[in-house]
Amino acid sequence: MALGPQAPDFGSYVRDAPELVVQPRMGFSSPVRMRAGLLATRSADATTVGTLTIDSYTRVGDEAAARRAVDEGVDLNGFPIVTHGAETTARMLDGVAAPGFPVQVRHGSPAPQAIVTALARTGLHATEGGPVSYCLPYSRTPLTESVRNWEEACRLLSAAGGPGQRPHLESFGGCMMGQLCPPSLLVALSLLECVFFARLGVESVSLSYAQQIDEEQDEEAVRALRSLATELLPGVDWHVVIYTYMGVYPHSPSGARAVQDRAVRLAVRTGAERLIVKTAAEAYRIPTVAQNVAALETAADTARRTTARPGRRDARDSEVYAEARALVDAVLSLDDDLGAALVRAFARGWLDVPYCLHPDNAGRAASFIDERGRLAWSSIGAMPLEHVTTPRPAAALTSSGLLDALHHVETRLDLGQFSGAGA
Repeated sequence: MALGPQAPDFGSYVRDAPELVVQPRMGFSSPVRMRAGLLATRSADATTVGTLTIDSYTRVGDEAAARRAVDEGVDLNGFPIVTHGAETTARMLDGVAAPGFPVQVRHGSPAPQAIVTALARTGLHATEGGPVSYCLPYSRTPLTESVRNWEEACRLLSAAGGPGQRPHLESFGGCMMGQLCPPSLLVALSLLECVFFARLGVESVSLSYAQQIDEEQDEEAVRALRSLATELLPGVDWHVVIYTYMGVYPHSPSGARAVQDRAVRLAVRTGAERLIVKTAAEAYRIPTVAQNVAALETAADTARRTTARPGRRDARDSEVYAEARALVDAVLSLDDDLGAALVRAFARGWLDVPYCLHPDNAGRAASFIDERGRLAWSSIGAMPLEHVTTPRPAAALTSSGLLDALHHVETRLDLGQFSGAGA
């Protein structure tokens, strides 16, 4: 069963939208509930795209467990697209994924080939992830294996397009570990994954950046990301997507609203085209459809009342740009095959994610929150950053200091202690 009239391809829709595109994180195992959630998203008073989040069994390739859950009517934490099959999924999407409302599949898998095949058979063309960003934080899969899997997935996706439907792939690289990762590394990983996608034939990509703890540093990071994308993705359709804070979330309604408003301001002020929203229920449970719609409409309203502002200086003069550029250039110099270069970069410690326990991560880099409230390096390990930054070993976090840092945003926003653009 084929889908009905198609929306413009995902990248074109977002790029041409008249205002910030807002998107929920939403997935239900029941096709009926999933359809209702997508219809509610489409009907929100906002410019939206739909989300089809995949369940955990499908993410790790346990199709037998997913099949058993579907057969027994057990609720999963997402939509089992491989198990439901193309006919059921297309029937669920019929009349939903229509002109003006593209749908993206989000999953979290280091081995996404079956998911990409399933979404393509359904008539969908947009997904997200990456060989590093969907390997190191979420699995024990060797990086070399994840790279091979993602090379195959990119080729499958790039071959899945049709008239007016250019496949789109979003890097999750700007969201590594959710928090406490200095922005330059997030920028570098997001950019490198998108170059990886483009070299494998994916002509439409999005670069992610997860809101961190300081508004000015975040603005600096997104402007650096846009500059690097302009320089290193010529001829590729790209846009930037901001993620509302991925760390420990505020518990109070006022704190949750504050963190979402900060994310909206970041997106509008830096010219980002899309925003992944969160809800006030984020700290407690999976949000309902109604809570998701409320968050979408609140974010859209805030965006309409926020004024974009030009960069106060050339993004290429910033500390974040200098560090990110050094990392990107070092990795690109390792091998013409970017997949091989990424593996070698992690093996050498040239890329090293703080507090990441994956066996292929060196684990020598570390970060802290400095006296300005910005993320900074206490150790750069073997990363080639000596000429652009000075780490502060004395600032290395103790176990209690790490816990305090992890709760930094939650505590301060719940207490109303953040204010102003640079807070």
